[in-house]
Amino acid sequence: MRPAWITSKQALQARLAKPEQVDPTAPEGEMPPYMESFLAHIRMLIGVPFDYLIPDARLLPDESIRFFYIDPSWTDRLVDGAISVGKIGTREQAHHHGQNPAVTKQLDVTSRGVRDLQRGVVSFLDLRANPPQVTDPVITGFLLRSAAVSGWPQMDVRAYDTVLPNNYDPAAIPAPAKQLPTLRLERLSPGVLIALFEGVPKMVVCEEPHHGIQFGVHESNGQFSVFRRNPGALAIGGSVPVEVRQSNGRVLALAALRRALKNDVALAPQTGSASFAIELLNLPFRQRFAGQGGNVRFTGTGEFVPMTKIAANVSDASLLAAVKGAFK
Repeated sequence: MRPAWITSKQALQARLAKPEQVDPTAPEGEMPPYMESFLAHIRMLIGVPFDYLIPDARLLPDESIRFFYIDPSWTDRLVDGAISVGKIGTREQAHHHGQNPAVTKQLDVTSRGVRDLQRGVVSFLDLRANPPQVTDPVITGFLLRSAAVSGWPQMDVRAYDTVLPNNYDPAAIPAPAKQLPTLRLERLSPGVLIALFEGVPKMVVCEEPHHGIQFGVHESNGQFSVFRRNPGALAIGGSVPVEVRQSNGRVLALAALRRALKNDVALAPQTGSASFAIELLNLPFRQRFAGQGGNVRFTGTGEFVPMTKIAANVSDASLLAAVKGAFK
């Protein structure tokens, strides 16, 4: 057997004699692409066992949602644990301590592009060439366990930095309102959804997927009605009763419904059926989590009123200062 070209003792002496080899600016300090991508995914809790997030099932019962902040010191320890496999001696420990600040700073940026990597929007090389901007160091999120997750696997989830009215139009959000970047949106199981956002939301919206247009009426205690909408399909509150045929109580009297809508909401003057169809649109149901409070109930705008208060806690100056102080 041929002897090794250098012994462990000689390698350690070389390291101690040349401290520049563990200098953070040394070229060998750069992370390989596969390693950087893996560690960035860990930062977004991808691959982390669910028991580490919810150690007891009672913390996330059926039909519940839990909002949280991500503690960066906790995710940094995840990264430390992942790279500790390669630290088998003093020189690896010295290298890690020398490179750790640069590694942490780089992962803060790369982790913002993990969702695009997951969806195949960009390659890792493209992400490195055009790194995403870190607008807020704070990362928040929620875990949702509900039959709605399995019923609507493509659920639309958005977070905003302000509380918008019930009948707001996502396509025409006022200037002060800003949708927070979504860093992760993934089903962990058929009934559990995780979402991560950059920043602290004051309102979170979960909405049925917009994959198609549905028409119909609302039934309550055997009575049918449609929501009142303007010619632009925006809910304006209230409802219009729907008559049924005398010969069959399960068949709608469409001619009578059109006359009632024309007198109530002033249908747009069209020769076809477009304005009538607008009034029969079943818009996606929307669940809002904000600070208004109240009980969940079916309202005249086709939406739910939230019972979870988060805006009140977000507006607490002392809590916000404490949380942001932890990220400095």
